[in-house]
Amino acid sequence: MELLVAAAETGSFSAAGRRFNLSPASVSRHISDLEAHLGVTLIHRSTRSLALAEAGQTFVARAEAILESIRAAEADAASLQDVPRGVLRVHSRTMFGISVLAKLQADFHRAFPEVSVELHLSERPARLREDGFDLDFRISPPQESGLMRRRLLASRRLMIAAPDYLRNAPPLTRPSDLKGHACLPYVLGHDVVYWRFNRGSETEEIAIPAAFASNNGHVLLEAVRRGHGIALLDEYTVAADINAGNLIHLMPEFSVTNATFEEGIFATYLETVQMPIKLRVYLDFVAQNWRRYTGLADNVAARH
Repeated sequence: MELLVAAAETGSFSAAGRRFNLSPASVSRHISDLEAHLGVTLIHRSTRSLALAEAGQTFVARAEAILESIRAAEADAASLQDVPRGVLRVHSRTMFGISVLAKLQADFHRAFPEVSVELHLSERPARLREDGFDLDFRISPPQESGLMRRRLLASRRLMIAAPDYLRNAPPLTRPSDLKGHACLPYVLGHDVVYWRFNRGSETEEIAIPAAFASNNGHVLLEAVRRGHGIALLDEYTVAADINAGNLIHLMPEFSVTNATFEEGIFATYLETVQMPIKLRVYLDFVAQNWRRYTGLADNVAARH
């Protein structure tokens, strides 16, 4: 059932096989066995594509519901364990994964040695059901049905630069001054990048000229550290550098974003009757400890 549903979703035996670590021939053989068992054709095969037969469409619709019930039953059973154990598949935006999740993993493992975390990073939200992830850390709340969310932190992006860059740079006192600076925007696609500035009732949007751009925040952070220009990055990724004097927070009187001010880090997971204990302890550990690994704990202490 899982192989048939995967082949229907992807339109390819190869893609379905990669999901389950099987060869295309093995996927085709399993589905042929299922067809022989049922006595009907489920998939029309050609050299270029796959298409569900009428019987296949009916069977896949039922199979998806059955598989979801099985996953729910497994999750409910796992949630009754006294000791958290098993593999936890986690997906995250790259910067949160590098700046927080990778750093706290050793401490989490010492606390819960029987939970094995498998961490995947990318710049796109994961498909929890289709890709088999237990948890996804996103910058926007989930829009899909059947998903739960927990907001860990609000979005606060800081415009930063290294002291070496600022020594020879022109003055920067208002957003429009950025047109004379080397800017390092985050890009995802081919659209023009805009940074939005807000101060009280004053709002301004600036098209950002790119001296260098990347779709990876870690790359941009390294470029800023080396004095290449000005970037806009999440506070949790740059707090330690600011505390150490390696980076300067520019124009702190403005709130600034390259998307919306409502974004943040949202822990997203499948809605179930009972949350699996391995997921619950991991999510609680991240929620309670993420600040310790970012330098933000020092900022909070300083303000108090």
